[in-house]
Amino acid sequence: QVQVVESGGGLVQAGGSLRLSCAASGIMFRINVMGWYRQAPGKQRELVAAITTTGITNYADSVKGRFTISRDGGENTVHLQMNSLKPEDTGRYYCNGRTFRDDYNYWGQGTQVTVSS
Repeated sequence: QVQVVESGGGLVQAGGSLRLSCAASGIMFRINVMGWYRQAPGKQRELVAAITTTGITNYADSVKGRFTISRDGGENTVHLQMNSLKPEDTGRYYCNGRTFRDDYNYWGQGTQVTVSS
């Protein structure tokens, strides 16, 4: 049974920090890229950060210097350390795992992040 489970969301004041975690299990093929996406009300889902199995990272311009994505070695676990949070970071954050072997995207249910001003 495939599971992608996020944790760590919550309510924080502007300037604060949160750490999101995601664990994927039950996936047959290697997850080549793991990442975090977010969706604010009325907006499209957007990439926040992603990391490959070799540690190559990619960040949205809006979070560079504030967010850090990391992955636990060869495990299907990814974290997102979010510092200096801004109200515009508010949204539902979704974990994504992508397998190249069958070109498939796995998604979690999301975790809510709310940043108050």
